[in-house]
Amino acid sequence: MKISKILLSVLQQLIAGQSVAASALRKDIADDLLSEGLLTVQTHGSRRTFRAIDADALKNFLQRHYEALRTIGDETTGLFETRSEQAAVSGNSKLVKIRSCPGFPVNSYEPIICSLRGNEFVINPIDGSFVFIDDWKRFSVPEDIVVVGIENMENFRMIRQQRKMFESLLGDKQLLFASRYPQSTDLRNWLLTIPNKYVHFGDFDLAGIHIFLTEFHKHLDDRSIYLIPSDIEQRLSKGSLTRYNEQYDKYHTLQCEIPYLQSLIDMINKHHRGYDQEGYINNEK
Repeated sequence: MKISKILLSVLQQLIAGQSVAASALRKDIADDLLSEGLLTVQTHGSRRTFRAIDADALKNFLQRHYEALRTIGDETTGLFETRSEQAAVSGNSKLVKIRSCPGFPVNSYEPIICSLRGNEFVINPIDGSFVFIDDWKRFSVPEDIVVVGIENMENFRMIRQQRKMFESLLGDKQLLFASRYPQSTDLRNWLLTIPNKYVHFGDFDLAGIHIFLTEFHKHLDDRSIYLIPSDIEQRLSKGSLTRYNEQYDKYHTLQCEIPYLQSLIDMINKHHRGYDQEGYINNEK
């Protein structure tokens, strides 16, 4: 399929933070971007529009994953001065999906002895750094390590400022923190190859719970749980009404058969608010 100027224009609009009609974006690309959590869907009666959740993340994803879009959105590049037009000149006008940086980052606040490609590998990043696991298919950790998946990159970077919370909720277990950034299914696919317990730490809103249920619990079943701090209802009562309202149309019917998680859903609906996980970062020095 040829890369049209219309398609490039639509992608540029998304990168610029504009909304575009869902029908204007090619279905295969729309499916990719939606599955990666890069687009939000808004409904206007019978019409649907797409909008980038994070314009920079969208641009980076397109540049990394599609060979023909390596320069899209760059300030030094004109609207159509991308590899797609060069490909059109050479006769290769297909979008080629690539994975230039597979894997996911991990973090810890104490040394964890792991295995990478059959060799001992100690994860012990100093404060202000983390480790990126590229060859995740040959990466393993001891079975007693609890893997904590953190949705927000700020929380992931600042795990030491949340240590007291993690210890109060998860005890003295060794924790390996992991992130889906850059967003892909690599983390989940890795979790499917190991028997370790998985704890999901995300936003306390309906969309965050939906992510856990559909992208993790659906595949990991009972060895996956949602991290819920003991004071969450108090925080929800002062949370974001706007966040709740934005998610209401899509997620207001959300229910699950996990009692503790259904209780969280009920709290969110009771207070009509959501709460961002960044609120649990302790910035006191």
